[in-house]
Amino acid sequence: MFALRIAALVAATLATGLIAGVFYAYAISVMPALGRADDRTIIDVMQKINVVIINPWFLIGFVGTLVFGIAAAALHLGADHRATLIWIGIALALNVIAFAVTGALNVPLNDQLASAGDVAALADPAAVRADFESAWIRWNIVRAVLHTLALLVLCGALFTAGAQHGRAAASSGPSVSSRPSVSSVSGAGTPFADVRPAVATERSY
Repeated sequence: MFALRIAALVAATLATGLIAGVFYAYAISVMPALGRADDRTIIDVMQKINVVIINPWFLIGFVGTLVFGIAAAALHLGADHRATLIWIGIALALNVIAFAVTGALNVPLNDQLASAGDVAALADPAAVRADFESAWIRWNIVRAVLHTLALLVLCGALFTAGAQHGRAAASSGPSVSSRPSVSSVSGAGTPFADVRPAVATERSY
């Protein structure tokens, strides 16, 4: 059971780390680079990114932040794992908030950009960019920070789970047996001389 609990916790940590990394990469490289491009370029590139990013590899990590987190929390229910469960609960709450930011704020902006249509036919690409860029960058930073905090908390959960398991193993280990006493070997209160064969005092010839 310990292996299953740790596997779920590691999966939640890995999924959270991957998604935090994706949004971090947007914040420090993709969007700053596109910020230097012209209006039609940023619209065209973001429209394409928003299509190709919906793939199984991204969804495993993105949805996994919740699915694996819930599984880890369920497997750590009980008084024996309460300390670890608290860490998992905090991380899960952070991931839920980040998930909501993406669904309620970033995705509508992506849909708005997609509805603008073919970038070559846009009459006012500057207005389309202005309605999208700054708001999307702001909320991307928010969700990146939330997922990163969740990752740190999950690392704390892993450490706590390992420490709890180590203490439990130590407390349930076999005790060191004491050596038998001399009296238990020879009989309580019986001197060694009593158990030696008697020596005849007389010899017959």
